[in-house]
Amino acid sequence: MAENNGPFGMSPEDFDRFAREATDGVRDMVGKFLSGSGAQGAAWSTLFTDAGRPRRREPETAGETGTGVWAVFVVSDDGGARVEQVYASEIDALRANKHNTDPRRKVRFLPYGITVSALDEDDASDE
Repeated sequence: MAENNGPFGMSPEDFDRFAREATDGVRDMVGKFLSGSGAQGAAWSTLFTDAGRPRRREPETAGETGTGVWAVFVVSDDGGARVEQVYASEIDALRANKHNTDPRRKVRFLPYGITVSALDEDDASDE
């Protein structure tokens, strides 16, 4: 008669043996990988030592903190920008510009404290 080994067809002893062998194999593989000679082993060891050190934090920019507006603007023939509408979120600005067919009408993020003249096009595109 067949033994009742549960819904997966494994007895508890089979499962214990499988888990023990799998754990030993993974432990050996990780040990060889981390203590390996050459550049690969050195790269992993520096990764783990750098994780313990505090990193110097750079100041956030207005674009990273999201303090600004999304501007829908038109670039005139002389390269100057004229803002048509501003939105609090990118999705609102893109929806407002969804059916745009004018290549001079654009959507950009404008951080607080930056003048609208930052949206002006440079003459560098004439090269």
